[in-house]
Amino acid sequence: MPDSSDLIIGIDAGTSVIKAVAFDLTGHQRAAASVRNRYTMGAGGAAIQNLGTTWDDCCAALRGLGEKIDNLAARTAALALTGQGDGTWLVGAGNRPVTDAWLWLDARAAPTVSRLALGPLDRARFEATGTGLNTCQMGSQMAHMQATHPEMLDQTEAALHCKDWLYLNLTGIRATDPSEASFTFGNFRNRHYDDTVIEALGLTHRRGLLPEIIDGTQTTHPLSEDAAAQTGLRAGTPVSLGYVDMVMTALGAGVHTGDAGAACSTVGSTGVHMRAVTSDQVHLNAEGTGYVICLPVPDLVTQVQTNMAATLNIDWALALAGDLMAEMGVTATHADLVGKIDTWMARSTPGALLYHPYISEAGERGPFVNANARANLTGLNQTHRFADIMRAVIEGLGMAARDCYSAIGAMPSELRLTGGAARSPALRRVLAAALNTPVKVSSREEAGAAGCAMMAAVAIGAYPDMNACIAEWTTPLLGEAEAPDAKLVPVYDRLFTNYQATRTALPPIWDGLAASRAARGH
Repeated sequence: MPDSSDLIIGIDAGTSVIKAVAFDLTGHQRAAASVRNRYTMGAGGAAIQNLGTTWDDCCAALRGLGEKIDNLAARTAALALTGQGDGTWLVGAGNRPVTDAWLWLDARAAPTVSRLALGPLDRARFEATGTGLNTCQMGSQMAHMQATHPEMLDQTEAALHCKDWLYLNLTGIRATDPSEASFTFGNFRNRHYDDTVIEALGLTHRRGLLPEIIDGTQTTHPLSEDAAAQTGLRAGTPVSLGYVDMVMTALGAGVHTGDAGAACSTVGSTGVHMRAVTSDQVHLNAEGTGYVICLPVPDLVTQVQTNMAATLNIDWALALAGDLMAEMGVTATHADLVGKIDTWMARSTPGALLYHPYISEAGERGPFVNANARANLTGLNQTHRFADIMRAVIEGLGMAARDCYSAIGAMPSELRLTGGAARSPALRRVLAAALNTPVKVSSREEAGAAGCAMMAAVAIGAYPDMNACIAEWTTPLLGEAEAPDAKLVPVYDRLFTNYQATRTALPPIWDGLAASRAARGH
């Protein structure tokens, strides 16, 4: 590594934004550039993204970073990448896309998930992967393709994820990482593919489509000449394939700092709730839900539950207010409305209404899987106003987080919080009281990009191991603990009892509403 190489670039290819972030070798963020990514929603629950456009946008983000940092190419010691999880990115002859990517938002595989969940090997599949089957995953999506569009798989040479596709374009190497490989097709204990899992999905004859598994803390590949020309970086720069974005974000935000019982929640468009444990401490629930996702630390995994929609619920409530104001000729931006949340919270009574935050059209996947699940508001009377609804929506996110942590064991002793909503004092207070645990916020701005950059830092020898890197990149950025409000804790205990009782009673209603939508052609 030349003496002038003092930066590591982390790429975080999200569903709607691709970010390129430069860090120095001690973890300080130096600059960032981003490009809006695009995806399309279609009939039957389709959610697709163009592979070529995604690669072009990645290159544009890297070139944009080069415009912010002088001599970026020569200063880059390594490049690392992570990206949106799940989904299916098919590559055929000449490394050309077979079709548009099916994203994690795609719900078309719902009938196949229902069929596979009743199969004789599904529990064995869950015991190996630690992961409940849902419509988001490559395994269920490929099984659905096999049942409905086998010609797509016939044309495929490699089934990749988003970050794997970008890695292929950067290096020419078809590969995936241990995290996505093991929670989809493998075993989290040995981080290899598992034949029983592949058989349970009905994909044994498609086994050859699964790429090599590599660990980006140990293996890098050089940036190709063609990719160098498109990105403005230097050919031969080491490229590290990071793990899936959920655990890269958690790694950057403090899911593992050596403190027993700590956990990390990312509250963004979706809610991701995870704790780091050794593989022998994993709690596999009877319902067969959640994820077990490997960390880039030997024998350490994250046990994860993800609720499909988190701040999307807040966006929906704010859009209601904005639409009504617009009808009256008053214009309010999203930022204006966000600024009113604390005022609305102060005007409302805690625990007065019950909201289940299943606002996504794809239903719910954590801590239960039901593609027909929908949001609901319970307990309204004529005295309630918008402030009460806004509080209920935010409290619903706290209840969803508690529901998720309940499915993977005891409540955390401390919660590290990241994502856009971490900046909200109102949400932090709700989460602290709902879980009855102190909350800390990481000051790390781009945790996902930092997580994969940390892997590259270990790979090039800047640190002897990941724990040493965490001690310098992550731990010092954790803020002071915010204690739960003792008056709110019993209120939310009672609310949670009703929250769980209501959501376990609702599936027949959701199914009936889904049948009505289908009858109307929606």
